[in-house]
Amino acid sequence: MSVENKFPSPAREFWTGFAANRGALAALVFFALVATAALLAPWIAPHDPVEQYRSQMLAPPVWDGGSWRFVFGTDELGRDLLSRLLHGGRVSLGIGLASVLLSMIPGVVLGLLAAFHQRWLSPLVMRVMDIMLALPGLLLAICVITVLGPGLVNTVIAIAIGALPGYTRLARAAALAEIEREYVTASRVAGAGTLRLMFVAVLPNCLAPLIVNATLSFSAAILETAGLGFLGLGVQAPMAEWGGMLSSARDYIQRAPWVVTLPGLTILATVLSVNLMGDGLRDALDPKLKKVS
Repeated sequence: MSVENKFPSPAREFWTGFAANRGALAALVFFALVATAALLAPWIAPHDPVEQYRSQMLAPPVWDGGSWRFVFGTDELGRDLLSRLLHGGRVSLGIGLASVLLSMIPGVVLGLLAAFHQRWLSPLVMRVMDIMLALPGLLLAICVITVLGPGLVNTVIAIAIGALPGYTRLARAAALAEIEREYVTASRVAGAGTLRLMFVAVLPNCLAPLIVNATLSFSAAILETAGLGFLGLGVQAPMAEWGGMLSSARDYIQRAPWVVTLPGLTILATVLSVNLMGDGLRDALDPKLKKVS
């Protein structure tokens, strides 16, 4: 047996652990298709997402006797549902990604600072995080939106603020578990400063739980974006967004169920795929879950 086979590379070991979870692998394929379709929406969408065809209002989808011109049918204003779903994916997934980055970066920094300054900074940071955790994420986002006003950028900020405490607490807990290890002590004895210890020595060994948490936060951000859009507090019309599509179509659920069913199923399938991918990442990155051969 070669050395390469006996000691596989970290990338190969990660992929082996991830691919062993068939559900996570299928979810990855599905999410890749959704993300690619959303990214290419301006080129593959059959119609302009805000263009209204007054003579085709609430046209049924093609499987319900509709025309191939509007494969998924149209909404109450005669806008093509397929085009709006594709462009709405750009908005929903973009908000999810931006909010995760906007909450993870300061959250990790605050967590590391709290772990390395346990006497005075840690109690202050953690009590603020506890206060923020006292409110549900969506309720906190609604409070922030009420202050800042609805809109795309404010939606990202509101969701990011709600997710900040989770990253801070997780980064602090992971860093505290690493600080007392021998490699950190050796780096400190060698003269490494606090910043070097935090970001070069400790942080790389804390990435596994942070990556898994980021994946789950991404799915939560998609749901919160849809929730804010449904309440009319998120992305404003006429921009296409999955939650906003649900909100505008709720009065037509009996007359034209496809205008509610299609955005709802899209949100359900996307969030489910992201959660399954998070399970696969946890299985691949957590050494406690790896099988000993």
